[in-house]
Amino acid sequence: MEKIRRAVPLLFAAALLVPLVSACSSGAERSGIVVTTNILGDLTRAVVGDTVPVTVLMQAGADPHSFGISARQAAEIERAALVVHNGLGLEEGVARHVGAAAGAGVPTLAVAERVDPITYTSDESVGQPDPHFWTDPRRVRTAVEVISTEVLARVDGIDADAVRANTQRYLGEVDELDRWMTDRFAAVPAERRQLVTDHHVFGYLAQRFGFRVIGAVIPSGTTLASPSASDLDDLATAIRTAGVRAIFADSAQPDRLSRVLAEHTGLQVQVIALHTESLTAPGDGAATYLEMARANTEAIARGLSGPST
Repeated sequence: MEKIRRAVPLLFAAALLVPLVSACSSGAERSGIVVTTNILGDLTRAVVGDTVPVTVLMQAGADPHSFGISARQAAEIERAALVVHNGLGLEEGVARHVGAAAGAGVPTLAVAERVDPITYTSDESVGQPDPHFWTDPRRVRTAVEVISTEVLARVDGIDADAVRANTQRYLGEVDELDRWMTDRFAAVPAERRQLVTDHHVFGYLAQRFGFRVIGAVIPSGTTLASPSASDLDDLATAIRTAGVRAIFADSAQPDRLSRVLAEHTGLQVQVIALHTESLTAPGDGAATYLEMARANTEAIARGLSGPST
């Protein structure tokens, strides 16, 4: 009899927990949008405006391949009405959290998978999908449309008219950017449209605007890899053969290897900083996607259009 009396409160407590667990698993407590990278965060905020809270996990200037998140941020992913992430292996430090949330029923959107992705064509990552789609403004246009569609479909209670208006306005700005980039790169002679970067990040830009990728200091699509001495020797030879004028390095990453390579070529090769994988803090030159794309375009065009060495 005593055992029965002790069991009754336990059974009653368990009965109370069942609807709570069911409510959480059904998504009744989910709200807001969580975005992994700050580039996608900017696109998402342009679409939703102030109609719903948007939480961006990646800080300004961070590396999307390696940034990590706190336990609190992981919990935010689990409670989100929608998780927007790049996918295709970009966010190596948070991929398991996004996967776990998707497994628990949280709606997720892998944007790069929806923009006609290309594959790497050389070095360690050859044949693997390239996640760096944002260097092509046409694919960014597609990304904005995909984000808008998923937000309208997945986020309850959102102001649909405002989202549609925001989307159309921002698409116009992306189209204007595309036209400007096309005109600016047209000023670079075809024989000078050759790219060497700190890692393989400009495949989409090369395809879109007719550039040739000579190589990368880190012969991979991720900053977590590292080059060997023979890799650097081979790239130095390729630079000399092609007459490359500049090496473009991410401003958020150390450029020591790029400078060593430039010296190793024996030529007057510039090392030019770009904002390739992360936005900056306001006032630092690339606080929005549009600002970043214009700054990079101008730097590339100037770097490749100067006097011959």
